[in-house]
Parts: sequence; C-alpha cells; structure tokens
Amino acid sequence: MSVQPQPRIVIIGGGTGLPVLLRGLKPYPVDITAIVTVADDGGSSGRLRDEMQIPPPGDIRNVLAALSDVEPLIEEMFQHRFKTANELSGHSLGNLILAAMTSITGNFVHAIQEMSKVLNVRGKVLPAANQSVVLNAEMEDGTIVSGESKIPYSGKRIKRVFLKPGNASPLPETIQAIRQADLIIFGPGSLYTSILPNLLVRKLGEEVCRANARKVYICNLMTQAGETHDFTASDHVKAIYDHMNCAFIDTILLNNEVIPPDVQDRYSEELAQPVHADVNMLLKMGLEVVQDEIADLDGNVIRHDTKKVAEILFSMLINETNKRFNA
Repeated sequence: MSVQPQPRIVIIGGGTGLPVLLRGLKPYPVDITAIVTVADDGGSSGRLRDEMQIPPPGDIRNVLAALSDVEPLIEEMFQHRFKTANELSGHSLGNLILAAMTSITGNFVHAIQEMSKVLNVRGKVLPAANQSVVLNAEMEDGTIVSGESKIPYSGKRIKRVFLKPGNASPLPETIQAIRQADLIIFGPGSLYTSILPNLLVRKLGEEVCRANARKVYICNLMTQAGETHDFTASDHVKAIYDHMNCAFIDTILLNNEVIPPDVQDRYSEELAQPVHADVNMLLKMGLEVVQDEIADLDGNVIRHDTKKVAEILFSMLINETNKRFNA
C-alpha cells in the first residue's frame, strides 16, 4: 500500500510575519518550504553580514526557530540576544551560530541545513539567494536609497525597489519547491522590504509567475509608514504586479475584524491605519477575495491570528490537492 505524499506548501517572505504564520502551520500534515529574504542589513544581521561577508542570518534564524521541534529552553537559547557592554551586545546567539556554521562549512545554505538538523526543523528553510543582496529603492522624486533598513525612514514615497547585484540567482532546491508546490503563499510582511526582495531574485520571480500552484497573498492588517502609507489592499497587489510584470495572484486573504479605536489611535501615532479592503477593485483584477476575522488583538501589537490563518490556508491546500487528484 503506497503512502500518500503530504501536500506541499511554499511560503515566501521575511521579517516578523513569516515566523508567525509558520508556527501556525507547523502542526499540520504538510510539506513546508520557507523561502526567506536575504536583504536585511540592520542590527546584528547587518553587522555579521559586513564583518564576515555572509548573507544576513536574522530572518533565517527566526524561521528556523518557528519551525523547530525542540525543548522550549533550547529555542529560547537560540533566540537569546546579548545585552552587554562589549562587541557581543545586540547579537543573538542563533545569528552567531549560523555565522560560525557558515565559516565551518564554507556555505550559508549548508549552515542552514546543519542547523535544521540540530533544531529538528519541520520543513525546509531556504534563502532566496545564496549570497547577500542589497535592496535599493527609487523614490518618486528620483533619489535612490540603498539598504533595506534605511528605506522605510527616507520620508519619501517609494516608486520601485530593486536588487544589487541584479543577477542574484535562487538555489536549485528553491526552483524545485516552487514547481512542485500545491499552494504558494506570500506574506504577511512588509511589502517592499520583506515580500518583494524575494520575488525580485529574477529566476525565482519568473518561476513563481509560471507555477501551476494556487498563489495566495496574505495582505497586511495595517499600512506601514515609509512603505505603504494610505495603501488599499489593491494598491499592495498593484505594487507587486508592477515589479513582476505579470499578474499571478489567485487569492487574497483579508481581515474583516474591526480594529478597536484605542488600538487604531495607538497605530495612528506611527502613521499606520487598517488596510482598506477595496473588494470591488480586487474582484475587477480577477482575484478571489477571502475575508475573515484574522487579527490577533492581544497585547500591544496587532498580528495575524496564526491559528486562524493556518486553518484557512490548510483548507485551501486540501481543496487544491483534491482538485488535482480528481482531475
């Protein structure tokens, strides 16, 4: 009797949104591949990137921790950030371990693979490219801002973002994962600094456009000052399409839970507001619109409800695999 392979899901992103989503999906019987941006140049990651000439480890570290299946204390140790008065200050232990493993193996991808074994990671974690890339933004006034960490603080509206070098290539495993996927997810995460840096790795973006898998964009809950100020849901999609020169998103997942006024007031101080769901425009663009109460309002920061979003995505995944099986 043959064993039915697990349905395959590819999730593309970075920042804080990707680990939140992965923690929700981890318990499900799915084959997960996380493709993670390597454009980060701030904090501990930026320092290690500059000093050791390696891709930035921070986003990778967070994804490895999210997918790990180890004792909580081990994960806490991996995520521990030093607060000292010396050169260790600001570094997380996991970043240092990934940097050391890269030095030992001579290859960032091999370092990730070895750490995945140590942390008993459920799934596969792949950098968007096996090299550092620098994210640049051309602003509407024509000026260029270089560096992912600097772009949101330029005080100007973004016209487009682009990578240097422009010929950065994805790993063969990444291409294979995209081609074999039943569902491809984008987000949640900062539009210009977490989502697009992956898709702008040329061959990766081209494969995504051609892929047969259903493609789902998880729209952010709030706009982001310096990136998506006053953006509607369709503005997010248009920005992706403008950069990719192809319309490839099948479904957009939106929040329809009311954000309490006191929370909105707190975010308004950061020039952020709930993303307006302009459903009619999205439907005109040919997207399937799925709306649900997917905001987690506990604590001081609004996040996607990881369990609710994972439940919705798993349902989509099962529908897709059933359609293919019955075709």
